Order: sequence, then structure tokens, then C-alpha cells
Amino acid sequence: MDNKMNIKNVLVVLGIAFLGGVVALGVNGMFSDDVPTQGFAQHENAKFTLAEKLTDVPSVNFVSVAEVATPAVVHIKTTMKTRSSNGPSNPLEDFFGPGFRQPNAGPQQATGSGVIIKKNGYIVTNNHVVDNASKVEVVLDDKRTYIAEIVGTDPETDLALLKIEEDNLAYLNLGNSDELKIGEWVVAVGNPFNLTSTVTAGIVSAKGRNINLLRQRGGEYAIENFIQTDAAVNPGNSGGALVNTSGELIGINTAIASQTGSYSGYSFAIPINLAKKIIGDLKEYGEVKRAILGVRIQDITQELADEKGLTDLDGVYIPAVSEGGSAEKAGIKEGDVIVKIADVRVSKSSGLQQQISKYSPGDKVVVTLIRDGKEKVVNATLLSKDGADEISAVVKRKETMVLGAEIENLSRDERLKLKIKNGVKIAKLGNGVMKRNGILSGFVITHIDKSPMYTTSDVENALKDKLGAVLIEGVTSDGSKEAYAIRLE
Repeated sequence: MDNKMNIKNVLVVLGIAFLGGVVALGVNGMFSDDVPTQGFAQHENAKFTLAEKLTDVPSVNFVSVAEVATPAVVHIKTTMKTRSSNGPSNPLEDFFGPGFRQPNAGPQQATGSGVIIKKNGYIVTNNHVVDNASKVEVVLDDKRTYIAEIVGTDPETDLALLKIEEDNLAYLNLGNSDELKIGEWVVAVGNPFNLTSTVTAGIVSAKGRNINLLRQRGGEYAIENFIQTDAAVNPGNSGGALVNTSGELIGINTAIASQTGSYSGYSFAIPINLAKKIIGDLKEYGEVKRAILGVRIQDITQELADEKGLTDLDGVYIPAVSEGGSAEKAGIKEGDVIVKIADVRVSKSSGLQQQISKYSPGDKVVVTLIRDGKEKVVNATLLSKDGADEISAVVKRKETMVLGAEIENLSRDERLKLKIKNGVKIAKLGNGVMKRNGILSGFVITHIDKSPMYTTSDVENALKDKLGAVLIEGVTSDGSKEAYAIRLE
């Protein structure tokens, strides 16, 4: 009797399980692609189903990107000039945390990163990495060390250009940051916390970010149009490379938004398309020849649109026009909305600034604007900050001359050959104090008044406005030590 009951119970359980399976299959069929139901149908604008999305996304391999980028990213170590203990506060502490380059009474050390962009030793980094530096040391990925010359800096974009005396270096090709898309994979390479050659990956989180960092530092013409990413960036990454999956440089890592000074999920990079013109000017002139449109600009919000009677939120509003500026001369008026510079549409103030930054004083640019609901096209000739409409009169960078002598930085090989750690070579002698005191061409100045000389800028600064006796020490081309006491009047 018990056996029959047990068999009966088992059959009941199996029957219930079978019925449950049939019901489950039926419900699943209701929601399959073949039987779409209300509320679950594919959106009419969707390009793929979720299943297709998950299966069609290609895997990203960062190995080849890292192999290309890592040798081109350098570690920068700077010795800072002495600052007063009651010096000005540093707005960068808002992004890098308390204590970042905290002023004190003695020389300080700071570190950052840089990117080699030319095989002959040109390196781009952040201005704040080398700002107020008395010595800039560059360490390559293979541990070779050089003393760099600061070719030029631009606080308005937080960029700086350095030069080391070397050739055939690994470098990165410049990409096109305008083509970046939200969600695209990127790789950050730098030296956070003195951990050299560190590679992190993330996606482009946003473009055209204005975090008001540079204006806090007093940059009247500050341009912020940052690429925002979620690639991990920390103190020491500043000046490092943001690279796309093709191994092209598309940004210079600059800041993190953090209350602790460490990575909190957001990082910002200067777009390389903004940097290209800045780098070119620094290389050619030692400073940026910035073009100005001569307008105040304002992003359009719904509130502003309602107040001004604007029918569209697209474009950049012009609340004021500078008297005598290029905009006024072109016929741009207060209340106009600029929607395009040349053939590039602009919807944010930061985007308009970046587009204008690509031009030089004297360049002509086509501006498309909206006035009274109608589109209007004007031609503007851009001016410089001081109102000049040409750049032809600007003197290009010349050879460094001091006391009648042309001087140049030493290459690493020259320093190794002469067995010295630092020095600046006299490349050519003219009629001047050096020649009159018997100093020969090829002489390497290692110290002036016992202070070491690393770059031509050091020699210029040491002798600038100098009067009275000066002690110049160094070595001859054969390595013999010499010293000269000269008098400057």
C-alpha cells in the first residue's frame, strides 16, 4: 500500500513539473523577437537589438596602443624657484588636493608628465608642471635623463613646450580631437605618484567641458574646452598623453575634479586640436600670437532665450561687442547669436573660443549668425590683443645671445663626453665681453657665480641686469676646467 502511494506521489510531482515547464516556455515565447508585445517593441530609431549590440561590439586590445604611447611619454621633474611662505594661494589645489606645490620658504620639487611630439626632442606638457621652474629634468621611458629648455608657455591654455637635445626619439602623431565621439575608448599614459609609465583606459565621458580652472588663475583669455574621460588620472599625470585606439595623441591630460587630490571618476584633457596652434606658435615665436574676435560671449539657456526672445537654444549669445574690435568692424552686433565659425557649428562658448584660437591676427574668418530670427553671414578680420591686424612684423625666435656670444644647450652625448652634469656651450663668438676676456668658442659654461647652468635661459637670467664682477666657470672642448672673472658695467 505504501509503495503504491509513493509511486502516485512521484507521478503527481512529475506532472506538476511538466506543466510548469510548458507554461514557462509559453510565457517566454510571448516576449521573444518573433512575438513582440506592447511595451517591449524595439524603438523605431534603434539601430540594433540588445542581443546584437552585445555580440557585435569588437573587443578592444590596448596592448598595441600602450606599446606605441609609452616610449613617447616622459617623466618631468622640476626644481621650483624659491617662493615666499606667504605667497598666493594655488587654485590647482582644488583639483589636485591640499599641499599641491604648497608654497614654502625653500626650493621645491614637483613632478609631472610630458609627450614627445617630434623626434628631435620637442615635448608638450602643462604650463603648471613647469611654472616657476628653475630646472626641468626629463626622464625618458628607457631612463635616459636630460635637462630641458622651456621654449615657451601659455597659461591661458595651460600648455608649455620643452626641448631636449636629442634626435631619433619615439614620438606620437597628432590626431584629430574634433572627431572624438562620446563613449569612445581612450588611453591615458603618464607618471602618477612617481609611478613611471602608467597606462589606464576609459571612455570619453563628455566634450567641451568648461570647469573654470584657468580663469581662477587670472587668465583673461583662458580657453577651456576639455575632453572629459573616466580614465584614471592622478597627480603626476599632468602633461601626459590621452591617446585614441589608433595610437594618436588626441589630448594632454590636465586636471582631475577631486576633493581629496586623487582620482574620483573624472579627469580632463586639453584637446590636441586646441593645442596644435599653441604649440606651433611657441615653437616659432616663443609665445602665442592669439587672435581676438572682440566680443563677450554667453551660453544660451532656456531662461536667457525666454528673456531675449530667442527661438532656438543653439549657438552662442553676444551680450556685448568691443569698440573698434574685429567683430564691430565686421558688423556683428549686441544680441546676435553666433552659430558657425567657418564651416564648424558652435553651440557652446568653449567651442567658439576653441575655433577662434585656431587663427592668428590678420586671418579672415567667416562668421554665421542669427539676428532677428534670420541667418546672416559676415567676414571678420581677426585682431591681436593689442589691436594689430597682422603678424608679419613679429620677430621670430632668434639665436640666444649673451655678452656678444651665441650660446646653445648641450646634448646628452656632449655632457657624457665632457663628464659633466650640466652646461651651456658657446657656439659662436662675436665682438663682446666674452671675447675680450679670452673666452673661446666651444667653451662650456657650467657655473655663473657658483650657480649651475642647465639651459640657455639660466645663463640669460644669471647675467640679466648684472653689474660688477662675475665669475664664469666651465670646461673647454677637451674637458679642461677654466674660470674667468669678468667685470660688467
